[in-house]
Amino acid sequence: MSRKPEPVHLVKQRRDAALNHLIGKIPFIGFLGLQFDRRGDELTTIMPYDEKLIGNLALPALHGGATAGFLETAAIVELSWAMMWDRMETGQPQETALPGLPKTIDFSVDYLRSGLPRDAYARATVNRSGRRYASVHVEAWQDNRSRLFAQATGHFLMPDRAG
Repeated sequence: MSRKPEPVHLVKQRRDAALNHLIGKIPFIGFLGLQFDRRGDELTTIMPYDEKLIGNLALPALHGGATAGFLETAAIVELSWAMMWDRMETGQPQETALPGLPKTIDFSVDYLRSGLPRDAYARATVNRSGRRYASVHVEAWQDNRSRLFAQATGHFLMPDRAG
């Protein structure tokens, strides 16, 4: 006997609650003002323009540290989201769906052009995720997805998935 499908509004509520629980664990998200656009299991990280993010007032251009923090946070959230997806979809409470956050081993940023004083978007791809180690690639753009202003690759120590 097959189970009746869960109503779509309940699925969306569960996924949104899980994402909010995840981003609530990272205070830096609030400092940068990051937002997340969730479409199914796909996340786009958004860094809305704020004057405090400008590093070079003469150009003006986004600060390299803000850009790096934006990319690293997008990578950690994507990796955590992918980690918790299966647990979340089986209905486990958010508290048990994510045992801990990945820890950065190294993170390398390629600054391809100046970040302009406007909203920025990033999408991360998990290249490899094992029990102990993960590799993630992140791309960031502003007006045109095919004109990246930065990209990064990070390696992360995975939390213990027991629980």
